[in-house]
Amino acid sequence: MTDIQLYNTRTRRKERFEPLDPANLRMYVCGPTVYDRAHLGNARPVVTFDLLFRLLRHVYGADHVTYVRNFTDVDDKINAAALARKQAGDARPLEELIRERTEETIGWYHADMDALGALRPSQEPRATEFIGQMIAMIGDLIEKGHAYAAEGHVMFRVRSYKDYGALSGRSVDDMIAGARVEVAPFKEDPMDFVLWKPSDDDLPGWDSPWGRGRPGWHIECSAMSHELLGDSFDIHGGGIDLQFPHHENEIAQSCCAHPEGGFAKVWMHNEMLQVEGRKMSKSLGNFFTVRDLLEQGVPGEVIRFVFLSTHYRKPMDWTAEKAREAEATLRKWRGLVAGIEPAPSPAPEVIDALSDDLNTAGAIAALHGLAGTGDLAGLKASAGLLGLLGEDMGVWAEMPEADLGGWTERLAAARAAAMDSKDFSEVDRLKALLIGAGVEVRMSKAGIELLPGAGFDPARLEGSE
Repeated sequence: MTDIQLYNTRTRRKERFEPLDPANLRMYVCGPTVYDRAHLGNARPVVTFDLLFRLLRHVYGADHVTYVRNFTDVDDKINAAALARKQAGDARPLEELIRERTEETIGWYHADMDALGALRPSQEPRATEFIGQMIAMIGDLIEKGHAYAAEGHVMFRVRSYKDYGALSGRSVDDMIAGARVEVAPFKEDPMDFVLWKPSDDDLPGWDSPWGRGRPGWHIECSAMSHELLGDSFDIHGGGIDLQFPHHENEIAQSCCAHPEGGFAKVWMHNEMLQVEGRKMSKSLGNFFTVRDLLEQGVPGEVIRFVFLSTHYRKPMDWTAEKAREAEATLRKWRGLVAGIEPAPSPAPEVIDALSDDLNTAGAIAALHGLAGTGDLAGLKASAGLLGLLGEDMGVWAEMPEADLGGWTERLAAARAAAMDSKDFSEVDRLKALLIGAGVEVRMSKAGIELLPGAGFDPARLEGSE
């Protein structure tokens, strides 16, 4: 059996992975709140834990691994999106608008993550399907003294759980001193958090012993993971931004409700994503969704390769240069393995690298080695373990490569001349030609960048240069 080492956020060390039951390995990963398109940062945990899912399936067998990733489909942002539609003139009931928005967004999410080569999890529960289990867990926490009802709300009593803060490594008092906490007159303690909150007639709600309302965010994952995976399971994953308070609160709720279990044995967190060396932000103009990149002609396989090039526990910097390098590598490899049957199993050096806390840089280096030595069957099988070089993701590589250097120089010269003459007709003509051929034209003070899109047709530029 392959020896897998994983970094456990809770113990702060890399440990030998020993499943609770090798025949029934269970993993839970926090999924999206479905109110809008997934941005690039949302995709990083998807790729990270998809890779882990693939490795576990390879080592333990596909039938012995259960991967659960939830959809949060009850949330104030979803309500706001539906209300905006209603205020814009849609006369349908709010509940119908909310359901339409969540269905639409889940469809977008599946399409975008499929484009990145991510396998669908074993189960994808929706929060609204588990309201009864959430209400039951909240009632149990109240009965055990870990929660209290006040003014239509139910709050979790944080200080009732002595190990609160162990995951993030902070004491409750330090958290209060260093964080903004919601002040409410019905709270016993500033750190207590919401398990249930009231809903007015304009918001979705469910009947409960504490009045009509809806669940707080944190209780959702505790209830769903318990229902689907039990009171103890192997791995809980998500982005590092969820470590506190979401995961910390999950642990407190679950361990207090089910003290006989251990909740998650291993906690794994991927680091954050940057764009061109800066935090992704709408105010900086570097915020984009996965769909934005796909529509700009960046193949999903290229996005996946760029993600895998950086270890999941390190901050990842998305750059256009990395995307170009990834595309060139994948084109080369696809050319090499065309018509080749994959080996029966991935190369040992690739499995060894991934088994070392998902050392993707080492795995990619091993793929380069296989390509260099001519072990093309091994290259194809090994790349497949990383979700690369699959037949279903290779359509983009059949498109002709684009050499737009001459067009970049021509457009730059035309723009320079236009700055003097103030006649931009030639610039506009060249831009129209390029856009008509499926090229995205980016012009800024820093220079000109031409990017071939998904519909790029070089034949439409022939004879025009």
